[in-house]
Amino acid sequence: MEKGRLRECAFGASMNFALESWGARLSNSVDFRESEEQSMIRVTKPEGFGNIVLEEVPIPPVGPNEVRVRSKVSLISRGSEILRRYMHEEAIDPRIMGYSLAGVVDAVGSEAAERFQPGDRVMAVAPHAQYVVQPVDSNVGPRVWPIPDDISFEEATFLPLAKSGVTWAASPGIRPSHTIVIMGQGLVGNLVLQGVRQHLCEQVVVVDAIAKRCQMGLIFGADHAIDVNETDPVERVMELTDGRGADIVFECVGGAPGLKSFAQAQEMVCDGGTLHLIGLYHGQPLPLDAGKIQRRRLIGGYYGEDPPEYMLARTVELMREGRIRVEPLVSHRFPYQEAKEAFDLLYGRLAEAMGVLLVWEE
Repeated sequence: MEKGRLRECAFGASMNFALESWGARLSNSVDFRESEEQSMIRVTKPEGFGNIVLEEVPIPPVGPNEVRVRSKVSLISRGSEILRRYMHEEAIDPRIMGYSLAGVVDAVGSEAAERFQPGDRVMAVAPHAQYVVQPVDSNVGPRVWPIPDDISFEEATFLPLAKSGVTWAASPGIRPSHTIVIMGQGLVGNLVLQGVRQHLCEQVVVVDAIAKRCQMGLIFGADHAIDVNETDPVERVMELTDGRGADIVFECVGGAPGLKSFAQAQEMVCDGGTLHLIGLYHGQPLPLDAGKIQRRRLIGGYYGEDPPEYMLARTVELMREGRIRVEPLVSHRFPYQEAKEAFDLLYGRLAEAMGVLLVWEE
C-alpha cells in the first residue's frame, strides 16, 4: 500500500471460499530466532480523549509456551476500542489496545513447538503492533489459531468476532417456528445475523439507525430490515408477528444508543421468549423493566456449553464454505502509520465505516 493513502472498499462485495480440507502443521523443532529488527511499532492510547499515537518499543521475547507473530493486518473493534478506550480520558494499557490480528509465526517457544512452527499463518487475539507474543494455551480460550491458505489474512482478523456471532446465535435454541430480531447491524450484529442464518427459523428481522446497514442486513439474509429513523421498531415487529412478539431478540447495540434499544427489546420479545443482551459500554445502568421481563428469559453474552476451540474450528469451516462472509464487511483499510485517522473515522463518521483494518505489512 502506498504510504499515507487510505483504501476504501464498497459494502456488499462477494467472495467464495475453497472447500479442501486442512490440518494444523506439527513440528518438534524449536526456533528462538530473533527478528533482524530490534524494535517495533505499536498503537498506544496515553491520557486524553482520542489520543491515539504510535510508540517504538523493543520486540518482545518468546516464552516456552508462547509464539511470536509478525503482523500482517489487524481489525479495530469499535465497541471495545472506541467506546471503552478511545473515548476515555485515562491512559490505556497497550496490551489491550487491540482486538485481533493475522500474520505469520515469527518465533516459537519450546513447549509450543508441537503445535506451531515459524512461517505458520495464524490469527491472534492481540493488540495492534508489528509483533505480538501470545500463549498457545489459555484458560479464556484460544489466543492463537492456525488459518488455512484459502482464508486471507484480512478475513482471519474477523475470526474472534465471527466465532462469537456463531456461538451467540446458537445458544438460545432457535426453532423453525421462531421469529428472530437482531437489534443493531454493526459488525457484531451482522455476524450474529449470519450465525442465525445457519439455523432454520420462520423469519429474521434486523433493526438499525443507519440505512446502509439495514440494506446490508437484507443482503446477508434478513427477511425484513427496520430503519428506526423511519419506523417504530416495536410496532413493526408486532405487525410482523400478528401481535405476538419475537421469540428471540438479540440486543447488539452498544454505547448510549443501547439504552433505548434495550428498552425497545423488552417490549418486542414475546411471552416465553428470550432477550439475549450482547451490546456493552452503555455508560450507565440499562433500564430493566421488571414488569416487561416477566415470563421472559434474559441472558447476557451467553456462549452455551460448546468449547471455544470447537466453535472456532466450526467458524473457520463456515467461512471456508462461504456460509459466513466477512470480506464484504471491510469498509476501510489504513496503513498502520495512519492509525489515528482510522480511529477518528470510527468515532466521528460511523455511518461511513464498518470493518476498519490497519495494514502492517503488504
